[in-house]
Amino acid sequence: MQIIELKDIVRKDHPIYYRRFYTGTIVMEILSKTVERHIDFSVEIMPTGKKEINVTFDQPVDYPMVPLLKKLKTYIDDFDRSGGLPV
Repeated sequence: MQIIELKDIVRKDHPIYYRRFYTGTIVMEILSKTVERHIDFSVEIMPTGKKEINVTFDQPVDYPMVPLLKKLKTYIDDFDRSGGLPV
């Protein structure tokens, strides 16, 4: 499983400044097949400074969720650090 890109990212309005909610489309390659799924995710900055990322899929994915979510959270964190997420 490989994540190709995260596209069509839109930030949802939320009054709490330390939580950011987004929707988007994840493009990934699973067993030599390119798959697109719509996701909702949030990035929350904890009081300790640690980021907590939560991801939900709108449609089922034919791949084990634990390794997929781990890889996706790392991808979103790196994407956020590089300035790729809307502010």
